[in-house]
Amino acid sequence: MKDDFQSRLESAIQRGQRRRDHSVSEAKRKELSEEELKRLHTSYRLSLSERIEAKVRSIIDAFPGFRQEALFGEVGWGTACYRDDLRIKSGRRSNAYSRFEMVIRPYSDLRVLDLKGKATAENREIFNRSLFRNIEEVDVEEFEDVIDAWTIEYAEQYAARSA
Repeated sequence: MKDDFQSRLESAIQRGQRRRDHSVSEAKRKELSEEELKRLHTSYRLSLSERIEAKVRSIIDAFPGFRQEALFGEVGWGTACYRDDLRIKSGRRSNAYSRFEMVIRPYSDLRVLDLKGKATAENREIFNRSLFRNIEEVDVEEFEDVIDAWTIEYAEQYAARSA
């Protein structure tokens, strides 16, 4: 009986050690995939940020008077353009504020690539949108098409509202 107990005890210890080793290797595998997701996010962020900057620059070129602003940090990485016009009509002063911005939000534990766009023309909000996809499912062309579409929509709305 003693030998039976001793062999069961040794078997239990070995099973526990195998379980520990397996959980450690599983944690390392997950950690590597987490690092890979961060690397992918950074890669997408860099390429899409360049596209955002180019498209916002096209708004600045099309409508003189806009100023460019680089966005980075907690809000994300991207570009904005804005203008604050003073209007005097019938002796009365008024301001007309316009702004267009797009950013790729920072990596988070949600593991998504998140594009955020906001647009205001002549003190009126045009849109405040997000497009996000799981990093593993990202189609860069989809994000590029959305960046183009939001830019074109802003240009059209701004042209229709500005005096």
